[in-house]
Amino acid sequence: MNKALLLASAACVLCFSTAANAQQIFGHDIEPYIGLDYVYSHADYKGDADVLKKDFNSGAVNIGTRLGEYAGLEAFYQQSGNRKSNVYYDDGTSEKLKTRLYSYGLDLYGYMPLDCLNKFDLVASIGAANLNMRVKGLPEGKYDKNHMAWRAGAGFQYNFDEHVSARVMYRYSYVDTKYLDNLNEVSAGLRYTF
Repeated sequence: MNKALLLASAACVLCFSTAANAQQIFGHDIEPYIGLDYVYSHADYKGDADVLKKDFNSGAVNIGTRLGEYAGLEAFYQQSGNRKSNVYYDDGTSEKLKTRLYSYGLDLYGYMPLDCLNKFDLVASIGAANLNMRVKGLPEGKYDKNHMAWRAGAGFQYNFDEHVSARVMYRYSYVDTKYLDNLNEVSAGLRYTF
């Protein structure tokens, strides 16, 4: 399922992007883009995982295409750095745990222009991601599992010109695993449209 999601994402974006040079779909221009984002994530853990660090700083790269004025499709890959947690037990022992998150997936976007010059857009998204949570240093060994996450987001985009835009988004990802319930994320980044 996870590999199928990744392949379908890449195929959709590549299909639209290769036909994008002066092509149209449903009477509107197809506009492929590439982007980079900084992502701040706050994890809502369950049970024993509550001792882990909750805040993550990540980088994300994305490719997408805007399908006319009101819709778009975007594939992404996101990875955090390692977060170290020192866990102390009642018997005097301790552990040093390292946690890392990475994910990839596909989002469907909706755009609502806010002005006549098409400089500001309200943006909303829904999508799915394959999320991997890796924890090293556990007594029982390493925890390294992939999970399906459902995502929804909202934000705004400022278009400097026809090629460069800046986007800020809030996103909620529902994971519901043994250790991780959800992620709340804020991202900020730039897009370059070809």
